[in-house]
Amino acid sequence: MATTAADATAAAPKEQPASTGGEQVTRHSEVGHKSLLQSDALYQYILETSVYPREHECMKELREITANHPWNLMTTSADEGQFLNMLLKLIGAKKTMEIGVYTGYSLLATALAIPEDGTILAMDINRENYELGLPCIEKAGVAHKIDFREGPALPVLDALLEDEANHGTFDFVFVDADKDNYLNYHERLMKLVKVGGLLGYDNTLWNGSVVLPADAPMRKYIRYYRDFVLDLNKALAADQRVEICQLPVGDGITLCRRAK
Repeated sequence: MATTAADATAAAPKEQPASTGGEQVTRHSEVGHKSLLQSDALYQYILETSVYPREHECMKELREITANHPWNLMTTSADEGQFLNMLLKLIGAKKTMEIGVYTGYSLLATALAIPEDGTILAMDINRENYELGLPCIEKAGVAHKIDFREGPALPVLDALLEDEANHGTFDFVFVDADKDNYLNYHERLMKLVKVGGLLGYDNTLWNGSVVLPADAPMRKYIRYYRDFVLDLNKALAADQRVEICQLPVGDGITLCRRAK
């Protein structure tokens, strides 16, 4: 759950993942666990049967390093990392972008999926978090595919748009950043991703808060971004430029295929 170009912690009240009041409690202890499956045992079954046995050793190492970080809930879950890795291979992605990196679990999943000459333009406001995971990325032999930019993503996107040679050239973009800028990212990315290319927006079910009453008990950062997520979901559903598919993987990921 990262934000501008990286984390919610930069723009919203800082708070450790904890349950309060009548808020729904997540009992599962796995780092990055955001699954909306009603059964924790079923989620654990998925991890132990299909995800962990196939997880790259460097991704496992990075996941374990991230577990010790105070904001570890922001990481991409292992099942979502596996999904992204297969998705990128299925579409043959080569030129990609990631907005919101955190320690780089999803970034490593992408780097392992794209070809040797593939590229990832990666943006995050916190280089320190990225460098925490960088040794694992280097160990996996894929660091050369990554062009990391520290700072907000919008100025980088605007600079790309100034050169029409960049328009319609990205195969895939993954956004796991500040939810209040998702729609700003979307308008720019629609010009940068190619027709037939994919945009992936993370956290679009936002801890299940999208179906809760506005006055329901919620963690501060969940409440802070909830309306932005609701607005994004409505906008994507109405955007005739894209075909969409919202999946209950991790905390919800919405895929948008640029149709025109």
